Amino acid sequence: MNWIANFVRPRIKNLIGAARSSETPENLWRKCPACGEMIFHRDLDSAQQVCPQCGHHLRLGAAERLASFFDGGIYEELPAPQVVSDPLRFRDQKRYSDRIKEARTKTGRQDALVAARGTIDGLPVMAAVQAFDFMGGSLGMAVGEALVTAMLAAVQEKRPFVLFVSSGGARMQEGLLSLMQMPRVTIGVDLLKEAGLPYVVVLTDPTTGGVSASYAMLGDVHIAEPGALIGFAGQRVIEQTIRERLPEGFQRAEYLLDHGMVDMVVHRHELRATLSRTLHMLMKRPKPKVRSIPQTITAEAARGTPAKTNGAGANGAGAR
Repeated sequence: MNWIANFVRPRIKNLIGAARSSETPENLWRKCPACGEMIFHRDLDSAQQVCPQCGHHLRLGAAERLASFFDGGIYEELPAPQVVSDPLRFRDQKRYSDRIKEARTKTGRQDALVAARGTIDGLPVMAAVQAFDFMGGSLGMAVGEALVTAMLAAVQEKRPFVLFVSSGGARMQEGLLSLMQMPRVTIGVDLLKEAGLPYVVVLTDPTTGGVSASYAMLGDVHIAEPGALIGFAGQRVIEQTIRERLPEGFQRAEYLLDHGMVDMVVHRHELRATLSRTLHMLMKRPKPKVRSIPQTITAEAARGTPAKTNGAGANGAGAR
C-alpha cells in the first residue's frame, strides 16, 4: 500500500480545494469607467449603478430598470413574440444563430427588448426596456415585433407607453428585415398618438444608429440620463466625413439638451419621480404625493459638474 499516494495526496488536494473555495470572488468590486474608483458591488446595486464618487451612470439591466420603475418593483412581463431566429442564415466570423444562443445564455432573455405592464404611483403604465447587454441592444425582427405588440396592448388597455432605450442601431445580421422594423414601430407610435396616449422615451447610454434616427426620437417627451451618448454615426466617422473638429461633449445628453434635442437630463435617482409627474400630467390625473422635489439637471448645471440628488431615490438609495 502506497501511503503517500493513498493518504497524503488526497489530504493535500482537499486542503488546496478548500483554500480556493474561500478566495474572494472577482466580481465583488467594480471599477468606475469615469473616475476609476473601486466600488463595492452592493453599494453600486443600492445606488442603481450610479458611481457614488463622480455620479457616472453605468448601464442598468432590463430587470433592474423595470423593478426601479414600477410600484414596489412589481410588474407583469409580456411574453416574447415568436419570430424566425436566423431568417437570412447569416454568417460572419461565426454563425448568427450561435451569437443568438450565446446572448440568450448570457442574459437569460430571448432578445434585446423586455416589455411589461404595471403601475407607477397608481397609474397603469406599459413600459419597455431595450437593453444593451443583448447584442448591443440592436434592432431586429424580435425587438420590432415585441415593441409593436406592446404598443398595441397599451392602446387596447389605454396605458401610456414608456420606452427605456439603449441601442447600437439596426442588427446587421438581419439586413433589410431589421431596417423594416423602424417604420413598423413608427406606425405603433402613431397608433399611440391617435389614441391620445403619451409616448415617453428615456434615452440611456448609448442610443445610436437607426434606433436614434427613428422611434427613439418620436416621443412626446424625451428624457436623457446624464452623460448618455446619443446620436446617429460615431464622432470619428463624422469628423472624417466633414473634415472638421467637433465640439467638446458632442452627442452627449447635456449637449443635446443645450441644443433642443432632448427635453430634460435627469439623474437616475430622480428619474422615477420625474416620469411619474410627467405621465400623470399628460394623462390629466391627480398628481401623486412626492416626498422630495426631483432634481432635473439643466444644461448649465450639467456641464462639468457631477450630478447630485435630494435625499433618497426610487429604491431608497440616495447619492453619497
